[in-house]
Amino acid sequence: MARIITKELADKIAKKLKAAFFSSGAHDIACVFHNDKIIASFGIRRGSEKDKGHDHIPRDLHIGPNKARLLGQCPMSRDEWISIMRAKGLIDDENTQADQ
Repeated sequence: MARIITKELADKIAKKLKAAFFSSGAHDIACVFHNDKIIASFGIRRGSEKDKGHDHIPRDLHIGPNKARLLGQCPMSRDEWISIMRAKGLIDDENTQADQ
């Protein structure tokens, strides 16, 4: 079975979502912030194998595998992802600061 989210795609997703990185053992933890609050986090293996599976990322980003893939492949923007998080009630926009 082919991997939906590879390490390379996971890196692209983290970059698009403007994630902050923290080290944790054999993984880098990508944390996505909005209005100074963490709204999602996911691990990216540090190994050199680009085809290593990261199929946990859609669950960690609260979206389906197809939308996660679209994030990494460019059709979906960070703003679109933020809108999905708002619609799911995962982001409380009491204050209307710009995206972090």
